[in-house]
Amino acid sequence: MNSSEIKLPPLQTVPQVDLNRYAGKWYEIASFPQRFQKGCHCTTAQYTLSERGYVIVENRCNKYRMDGRESYIKGKAFADINSGNSKLKVQFFWPFRAKYWIIDLADDYSYAVVSHPNRRYLWILCRTPKMNESTYKAILECLGQKGFDLSNLQITPQA
Repeated sequence: MNSSEIKLPPLQTVPQVDLNRYAGKWYEIASFPQRFQKGCHCTTAQYTLSERGYVIVENRCNKYRMDGRESYIKGKAFADINSGNSKLKVQFFWPFRAKYWIIDLADDYSYAVVSHPNRRYLWILCRTPKMNESTYKAILECLGQKGFDLSNLQITPQA
């Protein structure tokens, strides 16, 4: 570790997630840009509980324009045992699984914040395409306190 790196405390998740309430459609409000999301507009995630106990994940976006060609990928998410369903592993390509940690969640499940323990991935999700400005600012303040560098955060264009 060089002198410019700051040692941050381990990232904490929410204590408990009811996957039945978490299921449904989420709109991406903002994220740290990822290679696989390049050019995405109107990004959504649909989560459906399977009969086998995992979550079916369907991510969609329109490429390069609000009305651009739809990009779609389907995967599975598996909750880590003893995590209260707040730590999942998402798999789009076997055998690779990525950590999907729910680090903030509204009491009414109207918004969620998802990351990875290394803090290099971040998604702010909402049940509607637009998020209340004061809620968004409160989320950003909380993320700053958790050690996130928000200089890379990009708003996701939504219709």
